[in-house]
Amino acid sequence: MMKNKEAVKIKFTYVISSLIYLCNYSLTSGIFPSWLKYSQVITLLKKGSKSEISNYKPTPLPISFSKIFEKELYKRLVNHASELNILSKAQYGFRTNMSTDNAIYQPTNNILKVLDNKQTVGGIFCDLSKAFNCVVHENLLSKLQYYGVRRAANKLIKS
Repeated sequence: MMKNKEAVKIKFTYVISSLIYLCNYSLTSGIFPSWLKYSQVITLLKKGSKSEISNYKPTPLPISFSKIFEKELYKRLVNHASELNILSKAQYGFRTNMSTDNAIYQPTNNILKVLDNKQTVGGIFCDLSKAFNCVVHENLLSKLQYYGVRRAANKLIKS
């Protein structure tokens, strides 16, 4: 039994060192290997009847390493943005301890205060759930460059 554990440790060492090399290569060269961009696509029911094909959305299941790498890149980008203090306090959903529930609290609280004071309140609400699908990638890369994400890092995100 002990021999199997040792064998796994040895193999894990080779695998992890290869993954670290791959991460470092991507970060320094700005190239994300194309073979890691593939994923299995499954369909998930959005809402409504299971018999309507339009009620399903394609959802990619990326390779595990890709997901780990994306999380590391995400952490670096958020740290960079935090250091530059460029994130609005009103941005929620992708930041630690800043869920969309927190985003709903402030306007709801403000509306309730106004109503408690017997005043009139109005609002315009927009559904931005598909907003990222409308982002012009060149503009996003340009903004990232403006905020200091340049050279290999910008090239990597583009890749």
